[in-house]
Amino acid sequence: MKYDLIAIVGPTASGKTSLATSLAARLGNAEIISADSRQLYRGMDLGTGKDLADYCVEGKTIPYHLIDIADAGEKYNLFQYQDAFKKAYEDILSRGQTPILCGGSGLYVESVLKGYRMAHVPENPELRERLSVYSLDELAEILSRYKTLHNTTDIDTVKRAIRAIEIQEYYKEHPLEEQDALNLNSLVVGVDVDREVRRQRITARLHSRLQEGMVEEVRKLLETVSADDLIYYGLEYKYLTLYCIGELSYEEMVRQLEIAIHQFAKRQMTWFRGMERRGTPIHWIDAAKDMPEKVDEILTLMNT
Repeated sequence: MKYDLIAIVGPTASGKTSLATSLAARLGNAEIISADSRQLYRGMDLGTGKDLADYCVEGKTIPYHLIDIADAGEKYNLFQYQDAFKKAYEDILSRGQTPILCGGSGLYVESVLKGYRMAHVPENPELRERLSVYSLDELAEILSRYKTLHNTTDIDTVKRAIRAIEIQEYYKEHPLEEQDALNLNSLVVGVDVDREVRRQRITARLHSRLQEGMVEEVRKLLETVSADDLIYYGLEYKYLTLYCIGELSYEEMVRQLEIAIHQFAKRQMTWFRGMERRGTPIHWIDAAKDMPEKVDEILTLMNT
């Protein structure tokens, strides 16, 4: 194969996981590396949309990596992810398999494709104290002043915004550099889903997961993980935790969460468009096409 890595990206509810696993099944010798910043955590299943059933295609079980590798409550970071990705990638190659990167966490994807060397960023108590008086909107405005790479797609809590600024302050003194370790020639495929279709899918999927027991999942997590730590993960875990601790009614939780997921999907697409402007070509495939047709299109790209 002319490419070192196939990457399949797209917003939430675009169908990228089923496309990646269908491609892997067709290739017959491929494994998936997840690029999702929350599917890393054990016990956070419905809220992160792991959809592990998608990894069984026509009776074939597709191996996957970097899912369920950390305990809920931990704050797994990009530095750790890059190290784990490298190990998974080299393991897959060592067995003669084809690595397929799949996910919607833009920074995780771009850091791998661009080969950014990330360092472990220590806490800055003085900075945290100064930032503690600001609202989330004010913190977002502060974060927007930085020019270096940062994933704003999932920063929807004060804690995460403060951590994001903390990281940017660190990289002002320790600039991002490109590394030599993995100089990947990657084919990047984006799943292009119509905005209204995406909105419908998000709404339907949210209600389906609530019926499947997403509230119960969060209540179980709260037995061992603090409410603040769950809220840190944002989106489903933020709003369902607020409901479980009595700060939101069920109806208000669902309403606010649905709006937040729609906004999140929009920010994901903004990130991917930004990747294109920063020099990463993305070949967009229409999500409305039949699965065999989409897989055929990727195979053609792989051999072009």
